[in-house]
Amino acid sequence: MALLPLAALVRKGAGLRWADAATTLADPRVHAAFALSFGAAAAAAALNVVFGLIVAWVLARYDFAGRRVVDALVDLPFALPTAVAGIALTALWSENGVLGAPLGRLGVKVAYTPAGIGVALVFIGLPFVVRTVQPVIEDLDPDVEEAAATLGAGPLAVFRRVIFPELVPALATGFVLAFARGLGEYGSVVFISGNMPLRTEIVPLLIVNKLEQYDYAGATVLALAMLAASAALLLALNALGRWRSTRGSEA
Repeated sequence: MALLPLAALVRKGAGLRWADAATTLADPRVHAAFALSFGAAAAAAALNVVFGLIVAWVLARYDFAGRRVVDALVDLPFALPTAVAGIALTALWSENGVLGAPLGRLGVKVAYTPAGIGVALVFIGLPFVVRTVQPVIEDLDPDVEEAAATLGAGPLAVFRRVIFPELVPALATGFVLAFARGLGEYGSVVFISGNMPLRTEIVPLLIVNKLEQYDYAGATVLALAMLAASAALLLALNALGRWRSTRGSEA
């Protein structure tokens, strides 16, 4: 079921002329869409590495009232339909929204800007980092941290030299997963972005627009470009998995 559509896409792309593909990829609108999609996905994934590490650390190391509720809320983006998430985020961050109105009075606009796209991608990408890092934190041996502290290392040194190196492979995997999810996200972004060409238009939306205009060749070229990016991310993820396995066997 997965390979047949991909094979059809590749077959469709094989019948295109290089000149047509070059013309499509040379369009400034396409350049802007790719730059926004990749840039927003990378920025959101980087933020999720920071926030995801904090959330995972708190859930793994601390017991507090409402912990199970917070732990369940982390998975909310997995269960929530992306269109519903997009509508909710737009309502929150619009100029009349609960969060957008105070920021609007300060001259900061989130909805219908690239920042709004980043907010949506942070929301849908955070669980990937948390669920990747949390088990690693839970498996860390407290005796190693206590030994480092006994030898005179402060809390910051213990984290930087003992804990963080063990988390790097999981954080890298979480980054790649969040980046890949953000790169192909459509439902949660299409509402909050405003869909303005050259400003807030992402590649998945541009593909849909080309299909609606019966520009199947242009849509195929963009889809193949995204497929190549996805394949590269998959290879990177597999490499990270082998790296984690190697580190685990060495430990």
